[in-house]
Amino acid sequence: MDNFPMRLGVPVKIMGKPDLKSNDARRAQNAPHLKVSLGYLDAIFDYLVGHGIHMYRMSSDLAPYATHPDMPLFHSMVADSRAELGATGAKARQLGLRLSFHPSQFVVLNSPDPELVRKSVWDLTSQAEMLDAMELGPEAVLVIHVGGVYDDKEAARTRWVETWKSLPEPVQRRLVLEHDDLRFSAADVLWIHQHTGVRLIFDHQHFWCLNPEHAGLRETLTAILRTWPDGVRPKVHFSSPRTEMRQLPRKDKKTGKTTMVNAAPVWTGHADFVNPFEFATFMRTAAGLDFDVMLEAKVKDLALIRLRPDLIRYAPDVAERFGLVQALQAQLDSEQSSLLELDPA
Repeated sequence: MDNFPMRLGVPVKIMGKPDLKSNDARRAQNAPHLKVSLGYLDAIFDYLVGHGIHMYRMSSDLAPYATHPDMPLFHSMVADSRAELGATGAKARQLGLRLSFHPSQFVVLNSPDPELVRKSVWDLTSQAEMLDAMELGPEAVLVIHVGGVYDDKEAARTRWVETWKSLPEPVQRRLVLEHDDLRFSAADVLWIHQHTGVRLIFDHQHFWCLNPEHAGLRETLTAILRTWPDGVRPKVHFSSPRTEMRQLPRKDKKTGKTTMVNAAPVWTGHADFVNPFEFATFMRTAAGLDFDVMLEAKVKDLALIRLRPDLIRYAPDVAERFGLVQALQAQLDSEQSSLLELDPA
């Protein structure tokens, strides 16, 4: 099992330093490249480690246009960048960074459209190739959702299972399936796991938004964590729901004018920060279980940086599991040593 304390991680965009780019987002006519994205990633690694963050979700657009069907000029991008990918992976391993991808919502393996499935498999193959070229261990995964219901949920689940059988080995080895908040519950992905062996991700907010089976949280979490092999630490997703009033545009049918109206929150929306009391309650429910946590708050790294002192203050038992108490003590010891060196006595 991982020698690190349990990790907290963040996805893609670095909010604490907005000038850090997560990928080469230039248009195709400007010849964007994976090698440029890897340069951006190198600077993000330095930021993360400088702030004591050891888990990061990379942009799914890291290799721009690498699988665009109408742009063959970009198709060899990943193969042409193997040396740079290897160097990036070596740095991640040296820094103790756990990396992953979360391909876009357009990656759908249970679509009844075979062309969409083919394109989705191509995207996954490209991202698995990058993780392999980085020489990252089995903890570096591709996280996707089941897909659409297409008017028949049972058939949609079954199609996912059938597609799994035809996936390339690198994709099967890296793929992890997550339940969602509207269509496929934790029970649904556990069913898919039973028929495929695919690893699963537990998402705390999704569990509360969609649990028609009324399953228990700890029993569901435990079942999902058990889908990971021994020696590979699972990870889960955590976010707090938005609670504030929303302002939405509405068109007046009589006048044709658009006005802003107040609307209550939808509980599937993610809050800017993580509610420390909700997080502590979840972690206490999960006492004795080992996993890393990807925070999916809107302000990303800023939410993680805020959560750590909140845990030390309000839930030191939870902070202990993430090594935060030890890290704080080491920082205080270092500061005390610096003061002693300045003391003329």
